[in-house]
Amino acid sequence: MAGRWRTKSVEQSIADTDEPTTRLRKDLNWWDLTVFGVSVVIGAGIFTITASTAGNITGPAISISFVIAAIACGLAALCYAEFASTVPVAGSAYTFSYATFGEFIAWIIGWDLILEFAVAAAVVAKGWSGYLGTVFGFGGGVMDIGGGVTLDWGALVIIAAVTVLLAMGTKLSAEVSLVITVIKVSVVLLVVIVGSFYIKAANYTPFIPPAEEGEGGTGTEQSLFSLLTGAEGSHYGWYGLLAGASIVFFAFIGFDIVATTAEETKYPQRDVSRGILASLAIVTVLYVAVAVVLSGMVPYTTLREAPGGHANLATAFEANGVDWAATVISIGALAGLTTVVIVLVLGQTRVLFAMSRDGLMPRQLARTGRHGTPVRITLLVGVLVAIAASVFPVGKLEEMVNIGTLFAFVLVSAGVIVLRRTRPDLERGFRAPGVPLLPIASIVACVWLMLNLTGLTWIRFLIWMAIGVVIYFLYGRRHSVLGQREAAAKLS
Repeated sequence: MAGRWRTKSVEQSIADTDEPTTRLRKDLNWWDLTVFGVSVVIGAGIFTITASTAGNITGPAISISFVIAAIACGLAALCYAEFASTVPVAGSAYTFSYATFGEFIAWIIGWDLILEFAVAAAVVAKGWSGYLGTVFGFGGGVMDIGGGVTLDWGALVIIAAVTVLLAMGTKLSAEVSLVITVIKVSVVLLVVIVGSFYIKAANYTPFIPPAEEGEGGTGTEQSLFSLLTGAEGSHYGWYGLLAGASIVFFAFIGFDIVATTAEETKYPQRDVSRGILASLAIVTVLYVAVAVVLSGMVPYTTLREAPGGHANLATAFEANGVDWAATVISIGALAGLTTVVIVLVLGQTRVLFAMSRDGLMPRQLARTGRHGTPVRITLLVGVLVAIAASVFPVGKLEEMVNIGTLFAFVLVSAGVIVLRRTRPDLERGFRAPGVPLLPIASIVACVWLMLNLTGLTWIRFLIWMAIGVVIYFLYGRRHSVLGQREAAAKLS
């Protein structure tokens, strides 16, 4: 049973990247990584989550919720930057955990990342399909295939295109992402500039609306924190502000994917930390600017009263008679979601690649093709995400992406403390300041945000983790490459 806690040394992790059959091509620089980070973080969140959260949960204080979420991400980003510069290997939090906490915890976090990236990619692909209908004037990319089953062909198209693009090379994906990212950042800046002319100071009052008891769900539908403290709900007031931070956190998800590309970076010790921190800084400024402008354009009650309770940025512009903005915002959202899908699928393939190379998943999947990419895994991930996005309703699982990401952040932050103590001799291209206080603050912030997710989300998350534990003991533990090496060493 001790094999569960065996750790894979940093030196061995780096040595494994030179295996001819599983070698990734080193094509990326810090600018490519920044583009990937901005590409995946600026997506549906800024166009939809901002308005709906302001209207239903936080009121004008949405900007403070963004700042809280950004602080939590910033603390975790510094920890990711140190780890990625020290262990420049594909797999992100999975690889980092293998070097610090052992194989079992590494498997758990890898299983967790599969949940994060796969569900997020499927959700975003469905959102892309919806915006496709808005931009081109037809009723979304969905068709009835009989027997009460619908096929979201729009989601199928975007996943297929992304899969082919990623199989052809990571550098090409970065170049395509750059072009599309320029478009969507331009749309965001247009929203901020045009919207600022319609700001009314009265709309910022009350900045934190009084809490509405009985709102925000009851039982497992309310935040775990308000459930534990006996509060009636989490709409508006301070509970709403904190719950809002946990929800808009979804809009920041993705900067950690930059760490999954460390093995494909030319100078990872220098460039991975630059890419992570630069992308997070850019998106934080844009998010807070959008939140401030949105809150000033219309009263939060107007956003709350949007049809179906699903307000977006276009709602605020339509309320001010700027109808043309809806089309422009839809184009920006379509562009934004395209790059989000690209980078989410990229992150998913790299985590599975690392797990397969270590034998915790079928090792044959880790073979790379002539473009230096894991083609088999890319195709497998493409097929699975396409099925999930085009056939299954996955909209209710968005909060599971948040809890999965926050859990990864906690382990990475703790890992920095552990590795500083166990391997102070390692060369670190970037050193997070204030260790151990900064990682501890990161852990506290992430756990706090996790507590403000719903009880039902926690139940689903624990069930997913339990499934992962069963799979590890039935397959991963017995096929572990590290375990086989240790067994061979004992026999020799």
